[in-house]
Amino acid sequence: MAMNSFPLVVGITAIAITIATVFIMGRLRVVKKVNPVDLTSSVPEHAIRLRQRLALALPESVLLPHDTAAFERSRLSYWAQQAYDVVPACVVRPRDVHQLSTAITILKREYDEQQRSAGEDKKHEALFAVRAGGHSPVALAASIPGGVVIDLSHFDEVTPSKDETSVVIGAGAKWGQVSRVLDEKGLAVVGGRNSNVGVGGLTLGAGLSFFTPRFGLVGSNVLSYEIVLASGSVATASASHNRELWLALNGGANNFGIVTRFTTRAFPCGRIWGGFLYMPARQSTKVLAAFYDVVRRADPSHPGTSYDPHAAGPLASFTFLQPLGLQAVAVNLVHTDPPETEKKWPVYWEQSPFKPIWRLWSTCKVRTLTSATDELHALNPPGRRQVFGTTTIKNDPATLAAAHKAYHDAIASIRRANIKGLSWTLVLQPLAPEWVRKGNASPHFLRDATDEPLVIVSFTNNWVESRDDAFVQQTTRHAIEQIDAFAAAHGTGHRFRFLNYCADWQKPFEGYGEENLRFLREVSTQYDPDGLFQKGCAGGFKLGMGEGKPE
Repeated sequence: MAMNSFPLVVGITAIAITIATVFIMGRLRVVKKVNPVDLTSSVPEHAIRLRQRLALALPESVLLPHDTAAFERSRLSYWAQQAYDVVPACVVRPRDVHQLSTAITILKREYDEQQRSAGEDKKHEALFAVRAGGHSPVALAASIPGGVVIDLSHFDEVTPSKDETSVVIGAGAKWGQVSRVLDEKGLAVVGGRNSNVGVGGLTLGAGLSFFTPRFGLVGSNVLSYEIVLASGSVATASASHNRELWLALNGGANNFGIVTRFTTRAFPCGRIWGGFLYMPARQSTKVLAAFYDVVRRADPSHPGTSYDPHAAGPLASFTFLQPLGLQAVAVNLVHTDPPETEKKWPVYWEQSPFKPIWRLWSTCKVRTLTSATDELHALNPPGRRQVFGTTTIKNDPATLAAAHKAYHDAIASIRRANIKGLSWTLVLQPLAPEWVRKGNASPHFLRDATDEPLVIVSFTNNWVESRDDAFVQQTTRHAIEQIDAFAAAHGTGHRFRFLNYCADWQKPFEGYGEENLRFLREVSTQYDPDGLFQKGCAGGFKLGMGEGKPE
């Protein structure tokens, strides 16, 4: 080795060790010690009355604040620290659908009483929130201060059918639980890419999967839903029963009732090939160019394309780590039909422009689906403050560069603010028109969306201290608005906003289009005429009932 190359090698090695250390540290959950909370003085009178009714009807399924250990364990199940910090009046953990029906009946009775006493002019206060996996960072998505949390953790079954063509999955399960059961049987479903993400939230937001290029969105592979309606009745929604509700639940979130079980298509699946390529920030321009080329090739109608339905992604992530003042790039590649020779790359990725880009190291290998989803979870574990934000653009090189510029422009102000433990991350991922046409009837919100590949641009940022919440949230919003402004000026934007990645200030349903939003509102009125899940349920994105046309 030439002597003058030694400092370069040492420098590269130091960077690699530093980044590796950061990601290893990221696997350790950050948990703040929280003193027991006395809710007696902070809970509204109606909430005290309501939890008493619930505890009387469901004594074995209601956790009260004085049940310190169990109550605290329930709160610890949230992914984002902000959700953990919100203290409810009680937690209801139904053991079966009949107990859930009882809880909803009691909540509906309280809701009706408040409606009568408040009158039409007074804004109705939410009574409850629903928690499936608890992975959303959106304010009150699955938590409510001084209210009732419906915890679906007992709905965690994973039961393949005898002919192994479908699987019944509880809404309270997490995708790691699902893949561990199915890996042993050589099966898979179109499901989440992060093992800690909950089944309920991702599926009701339509959801992207490693298998989306083959079979479509997660929600587009649901054969039927079991759902508890506002009336307390239990219904099935499928192509042949309550069809409009079945269509609305694909991307309609929790606006129609509480889904308890999904029956979804299953298919044979052994191991897959996948992992991350880790690169220094100086490779960003090459990564953006490679990403553009691969997304362009994901459109089978493009001349000369080499479309491969087993090739998932890619996910291109650009991260600034505040504690180290360091930027890095990580690209996730997956192929669901691994090569026979385990040490080789699949042909599609071998011939892609990502292969020749110099990298620090790679974790790509043949592995189980559970291993691949565990890796994504490990890079952003629970116990930190989180914020999302998203937009959608066309696959245009200049607009991709503008998205990266918005990410990079924010770093100067982030450095000055010195946000403790901040990880500032931009993620790019494709959404090809071919993908959304697969599975069940095309999702209502993308039927007329586009005939060209789109790119979902999202920020997923995490930090430590609550005092920095406003700064990180505002900086994230400014970056999204900067990207939107460029795309609007160049005709490369798109109305669609993927619900699963939206910030709480965004309105994903307005991006579905006026006709589709009207459809969702009509279904909501049909199955929940008094608006329990619009006004009485705190969590998630609402349909804006009574607000007229979408903006």
